[in-house]
Amino acid sequence: MLRRGLRQKNWDDDTGPMRRRNFLATPALAGFLPAAKAATADQRVIATGDGLSLSPEDYSAALQKQSAGLKPDSYSQGGVVARLEEKVAGALGKEMAVWLPTGTLANHLAVRMFAGEKRRVLVQGECHLYNDCGDCCQTLSGLHLVPLALGQATFNLQQVEAEAERAASGRVTVPIGAIQIETPVRRKSGETFDIGEMKRISAWARERKIGMHLDGARLFLASAYSGVPVREYAALFDTVYISMYKYFNSASGAVLAGPRNLLENLFHTRRMFGGGLSHVWPFAAVADYYFDGFGERFAQAVTASEKVITGLQADTRVEVSRIPNGTNIFSLRVKRGDPRTFQDRLRKAGLILGDPQNDQFLLSVNETWNRIGAQQILDRLQLALT
Repeated sequence: MLRRGLRQKNWDDDTGPMRRRNFLATPALAGFLPAAKAATADQRVIATGDGLSLSPEDYSAALQKQSAGLKPDSYSQGGVVARLEEKVAGALGKEMAVWLPTGTLANHLAVRMFAGEKRRVLVQGECHLYNDCGDCCQTLSGLHLVPLALGQATFNLQQVEAEAERAASGRVTVPIGAIQIETPVRRKSGETFDIGEMKRISAWARERKIGMHLDGARLFLASAYSGVPVREYAALFDTVYISMYKYFNSASGAVLAGPRNLLENLFHTRRMFGGGLSHVWPFAAVADYYFDGFGERFAQAVTASEKVITGLQADTRVEVSRIPNGTNIFSLRVKRGDPRTFQDRLRKAGLILGDPQNDQFLLSVNETWNRIGAQQILDRLQLALT
């Protein structure tokens, strides 16, 4: 069942926006492909990761398509970098945006700006900034990250209020300077933060002039499943970070969007942290190329995946499980037979899965699901079970 917000157009033909990039339309496989007739690169469905998993050759080709009129940057300013920043800011409804080399730095600098002398920052216990960044905020900026709702994707307003009261009631008052929310949550397999709680927390924070930052690395994926427009999410926060490599296929990079008076001089801090790279146009140009029309193309991929999931749910040889409040990740359990044999058969047929955990695979939906029709993807999966 598709969730609200996804277009209902039949995307199994080759007339959609992906045609000009040659990501669609290959003949259906009559049966299992022998090695000599293996799926070509533009037929491969890579059901792991959020993006296209570009090879060096594919990446070079994407750069070549952008080469006409491509203007380089100087120390991460101007040229195609500025063009991409403007596009991201416009999509999010923010005044401006700034390129940063990594999402770690984007999140760090955002909460650092808000906190100032109010060094406590509330975060999810499962968020990337708290778990996977080497205590960068604590070590480099003297911030104190306070984890809420361990093991869950969502914390609620009551938990925020309780922590605020505790911080203010000690012998030395330590006010909260910022709140960061990550959605979807990578450590929860793409589960989204509850939008109702997000709105309540945002209103509470703004009344108290506490900065709100969104780790929206995969925000465009969340929007396709929740039906909440990216602008509606972004409006609840002062700043928003979007990854440029996860599904916009850049080799690296991030964009942080927010108010002009906060971000217009951020390039100084970026350089202080070693992030003012001399040239990032090879990164920004590819992200710029794939940014245009992404929402429509990803909606097409989700539509195809929902048809595949429906077909798999009717197959007694497998078990499909959805992530509660999830996005582009679902699990597939092979009930009988060797999962590694199943994986190898699919690989030879041009459908790439990550390694199984026991008898279970996690499949990710991305733009490669547009490369062939939904029925062909389902056929490949079911033939590999025989």
